[in-house]
Amino acid sequence: MSRVLQSLVLAAGIAAAGTAYALAKEPDDGGVIVGRGSIVRYLYPASFLESSAAQQYTALKQEATSKRALLPPNHPTSERLRRIAKELLPFADKWNPRSKAWVWEVVAIQSSNVNAFCMPGGKIAFFTGIIEKLQLSDDEVALVMGHEIAHALREHSRARAVKSTVTQVASRVIGAMILGQAGEAIGAQAGGLLTLKFSRDDEKEADLVGMELAARAGYNPAAGVTLWEKMSAMAKGAPPQWMSTHPAGETRIQLIKDHLKEVEGLYERARAAKASGGGLPPSAVRN
Repeated sequence: MSRVLQSLVLAAGIAAAGTAYALAKEPDDGGVIVGRGSIVRYLYPASFLESSAAQQYTALKQEATSKRALLPPNHPTSERLRRIAKELLPFADKWNPRSKAWVWEVVAIQSSNVNAFCMPGGKIAFFTGIIEKLQLSDDEVALVMGHEIAHALREHSRARAVKSTVTQVASRVIGAMILGQAGEAIGAQAGGLLTLKFSRDDEKEADLVGMELAARAGYNPAAGVTLWEKMSAMAKGAPPQWMSTHPAGETRIQLIKDHLKEVEGLYERARAAKASGGGLPPSAVRN
């Protein structure tokens, strides 16, 4: 088999694996059911991504500190985010047992950016713009944070690292075969669109897992509806960075409504436990 055909076969196989989902878990005490996820993530070392993420996170904090943008641990916003994280994280290992060994951190950065993320290995950052411009309630912050934590737990970055490489290579080969050198550039653009589609699938999965994390921690999962109504209203102008690869707000709202019944019982039980003073399992978040 020629190298070109080998590349195409490999690309087709990995692309197929990336879209083939089987049920990963059955509900125990309730909750959402999502796919097992792409097997391509296992072709990329988790330790490498997590080590790289830790270095980038450190560099981000150093840069923010140099610009006096990193909020101190005792700032009300930092304390608020850390409190919410401590309530979400006891339920993280259900979705990724390896996360028990992660050193979780959460920081707040003073910035107008409407953005938040959780890097591989449990490194969380919120830009104050997403909290202040959207006037987020604790329930809505929990939905955003749960969504970002879900990306890390489901190792979407690991899967996308392989998918991006393979789809770019394959599309360049296909484009060059059909149109020569000019086709290679066109193929690269097609590869970018394919990668974006994978990313949107990951976003939907993160919505579901994040919604369950929030519900188990006693945060109202229905807040996802108001969150996306706010995001959609803001997106009537230039879409904020946090929405750059996300499906349309209407799609997100419908997804949340369709799955609310799966997590409402979890939310009610967690809320009752909080009210009775039973509390939630302990969680270790670095200050």
